[in-house]
Amino acid sequence: MKKIVKILTWTLLALIVVVTGAALYLLSFSLQPPVGEADGEEGSYKYMYETYPQIVGWADSLRQNGALRDTLITSEDGHRLHAIYAAATVPTDHTAVIVHGYSDNAVRMLMIGYLYHHDLGYNILLPDLRYHGQSEGEAIRMGWLDRLDVLRWMECANGLFGGNTQMVVHGISMGAATTMMVSGEEQQPYVKCFVEDCGYTSVWEQFAKEMDELFSLPTFPLLNVASVLCDWKYDWNFKEASALEQVVRCRLPMLFIHGDADDYVPTRMVYPLYEAKTGEKELWVVPGVAHAASYRDAPEEYTRRVAEFVSRYIR
Repeated sequence: MKKIVKILTWTLLALIVVVTGAALYLLSFSLQPPVGEADGEEGSYKYMYETYPQIVGWADSLRQNGALRDTLITSEDGHRLHAIYAAATVPTDHTAVIVHGYSDNAVRMLMIGYLYHHDLGYNILLPDLRYHGQSEGEAIRMGWLDRLDVLRWMECANGLFGGNTQMVVHGISMGAATTMMVSGEEQQPYVKCFVEDCGYTSVWEQFAKEMDELFSLPTFPLLNVASVLCDWKYDWNFKEASALEQVVRCRLPMLFIHGDADDYVPTRMVYPLYEAKTGEKELWVVPGVAHAASYRDAPEEYTRRVAEFVSRYIR
């Protein structure tokens, strides 16, 4: 009997070690991906110019004339956070804060900057979320704690552009989830509406989908343990990081955009998000478009729909 108990004890301990090690790997794999040379500023501009040639003249002009500027804030826990911004060519209170996706950076959202600044005449501010671009940070935060930084960037943008702005927050992919997470917080009077493009319902659901597709693994026990470890290391967990629950609390208008061929953040995720949002809202499911490619594949329609939506609330 003692021998059996000993074997079971050692087996259990071995399982705990294996699961914990695998969960730590999963956490590092998800939240601390390696940053390559292509992710730097010049590599990002090169990528943007090749993917969105229409922005080249506009972006080069802003850079050469010193109109695209850098700004920094320091987080409450002492991290240096970076953003780029540009005032509208003609002074205005119309302002867009534009939030990038997973492993991207502010520069890689300049196509949306072009939409607002070049096409609509807005002031723009594009932050680097933590662990991205020129912002510091130990790990990616999948939008959840990022929402608090974005709220500060919104306040910063309001101050930079006159202190009495009318503001839209527009995010893509993880930036869209961040935008929805922001939307559930108490808003300042200058915030008028939100645009989310292909954001996920929750970190838990997105990671569960990735575990199944990448590793053919069920969520239990690895995702559960990884979530606990994330809470221990980074002060947040996968289940609390819910765009869906935040959207329920949103009281401002929101435009939902999602490609119907999105298999990274599955198109099915947009429907519960849209249904959860009360009040003024609009949904555009873009035919034949993959993840985060709606502007790339349909720039004129995208611009028209965004312009029509935001102009109802920012006048």
